[in-house]
Amino acid sequence: FFQEMEKLVACVHKRPDALCRLICFPWAGGGTLQLAEWGKLFSDSIEVFCIRFPGRETRLKEPFAKDMTSMVNEVASVLLKVLREKPFAFFGHCFGSQLSFAVALHLKEKYRLEPVHLFISGANAPHSEGFLAIKSSPVSDVKDEDILAYIKILGGTPSEFLHNEDIRKQMVLTFREDIRVLQTFSFEKAEMHIPFSCDITCFNGSDDKAYDVQAWQELTSGDTSFYELPGGHFYLLEPSNESFLTKYITRCIENAGL
Repeated sequence: FFQEMEKLVACVHKRPDALCRLICFPWAGGGTLQLAEWGKLFSDSIEVFCIRFPGRETRLKEPFAKDMTSMVNEVASVLLKVLREKPFAFFGHCFGSQLSFAVALHLKEKYRLEPVHLFISGANAPHSEGFLAIKSSPVSDVKDEDILAYIKILGGTPSEFLHNEDIRKQMVLTFREDIRVLQTFSFEKAEMHIPFSCDITCFNGSDDKAYDVQAWQELTSGDTSFYELPGGHFYLLEPSNESFLTKYITRCIENAGL
């Protein structure tokens, strides 16, 4: 169990006595570097876990995930024991938002476990028009240089990475594989079925493209809030926004009456 956990989770600031865990899910092509560091920004009441996807960092030699289901199954089975121990919340950015939603859905349907709060960043709801458009875009036909150009436009990647050819190739491959996984995810919202009862907060960068965030409201009977923070797709890496996010997330978790 310990090995599986070490492989899947980056936890730089261990807080065994924390009241709640915040499980973070990175973006397409991303690793655990930035979100795992959030651990030191939170108070002692919150322990931060960041999920490490196959095919990168210490899992570089593993094959990439084939589909969303296999990723969901891995995260749920490895984390199940710790998620039963104490309350938890999810934070996901972009691709990570969809994965966090898919994991939450699986936990709810199979184990009746639910996060105390779902924090969604830079993402369309999984049943929205915006998400369906991503699903139908042909990733395999896109040239490497076009993906690289897109990664540059999104920002969030240190320029020294982009100057190193090996790293660049690996980044493009990882991004492509993550989008391919994203395209295997389908969620049909049934007429009457509202999957969650927890609160959902959606964050967005003011200069990022518009996301269909209102559709997230249909997925919970809890409250839904929307915040736009200054910056582009990677607004969350700006220190001032990081500070806002950690304070806001702390307040939500502490107010969840744990």
